Amino acid sequence: MHRAVIVLLFFARSAGFYFGGVPMPRVSGPFRIYKRPDTKKYLIILHPSCGLPIEVCREWDRVSFTHFPPQLSHLRDPGSKSAAKNAAYALIEYLKKEMAAKMDFCSSQPLQVGEWLSRFTSLENNPRAERLISMGLPYSPGTIDLYKIYYGRYIADDPFLSLDINTVDVPTTRAFIARMGMKKTKDERELAGTRAFEITVGFVRMAFKEYWEDHQEWRNPFDRIKPPKRVTGRRRDVLQEEEILRLFMPGVITDPLEHAVAVAMFWAGLRRSEIFGLKTEDLDWRTPKLNINHAWKQFGSTKKRTIGDPKWHKRREAPFPEDLQFVIKELQKTNGTHEFVFCYSDGTIPHGKWILEKLPRWLKRAGIDTVGRKIVPHSARHSLASSLEAAGVPLRYIRDMLGHSSMKTTVGYLHTPAGKINEITQKIGRISEQNVTMPNNVLKIG
Repeated sequence: MHRAVIVLLFFARSAGFYFGGVPMPRVSGPFRIYKRPDTKKYLIILHPSCGLPIEVCREWDRVSFTHFPPQLSHLRDPGSKSAAKNAAYALIEYLKKEMAAKMDFCSSQPLQVGEWLSRFTSLENNPRAERLISMGLPYSPGTIDLYKIYYGRYIADDPFLSLDINTVDVPTTRAFIARMGMKKTKDERELAGTRAFEITVGFVRMAFKEYWEDHQEWRNPFDRIKPPKRVTGRRRDVLQEEEILRLFMPGVITDPLEHAVAVAMFWAGLRRSEIFGLKTEDLDWRTPKLNINHAWKQFGSTKKRTIGDPKWHKRREAPFPEDLQFVIKELQKTNGTHEFVFCYSDGTIPHGKWILEKLPRWLKRAGIDTVGRKIVPHSARHSLASSLEAAGVPLRYIRDMLGHSSMKTTVGYLHTPAGKINEITQKIGRISEQNVTMPNNVLKIG
């Protein structure tokens, strides 16, 4: 059945029949031009007999004259078929000169792919880091470490690295990607379809794009290859509103630092790197709001972690609900006021796995059943987003509050989420005042 359809389409194309209202002409010379019956615009089809490589001709298969390069912008709207033919010849000559310039460039500046990729595995002489830092955007050392790992694990022994980057074409690049997909992960799975495959190919795509930034006469083969499909992130389950209320009932989280961190997670939607990166100077008590200007990089490593800007380099404002204001004041009474808000009495902050170790204890004390559920620290952000959405808060406010996109900094964007959070947290106060008896299945730890 499918073969029959393909044969019919091929016959229709060869015979010059109309398809979808547009004629599909047969190309017998160096090019073919025709006019669309609906827009009255001329289209062009280049044939390899014009002297251009087949991959270049494929880029000009039924393309409107309006897509001519800027240097030929005066030829984008030919008034007659004769003018269109002259424009087609001009396009061919332009593309040939462009190809010749590329060949001259390639022969004069050879560079092995491996040499170029290796520059992105360290901070020294890293082209991307240099470009971003020059723009005032710090480059994460964690990203460099990740690229170094994947380069050594999957790419380092591939013959692709010995090629001259200037001469790499689309078929060679596709073959390289295919070889990467057939590699094995540490658990003996095929690399294709995994997050590791996405990162590995994405790393090489990024490096090739950086090369193009400084050599725009060069044709980047990745421009004509679609990136791998994004792999769905790790599953995280959420806590329901009544479960979150149980989490903050009296006697569940008694330590002031733990209590303050939990409130920042569930009521302000902060990431753990942002919680422990929050400085006293970032607290705006008057508005009120939290200025998320800092976050830890490589927070999981005590030796490597450094303080920098938030994820994706996006500073933002977050709500500062009344309950969070209260627990921070209580924490400062107990541990004092230091550079960082969420810290011990000596000003030091917990290690990277601190929340990961504490959360299961909180859930167990609250009698929250986690069997078959993936409740992790990041679940707090998902839980808050779900609660706000259920309460009728527009998604754009939730998106901005969680820092998923650029934030338009106004108090008006914050009062709606903050008001809903205050409304929910007031329920906790009423439950506490009623001195509700703890459930029988709540376990007291430590």
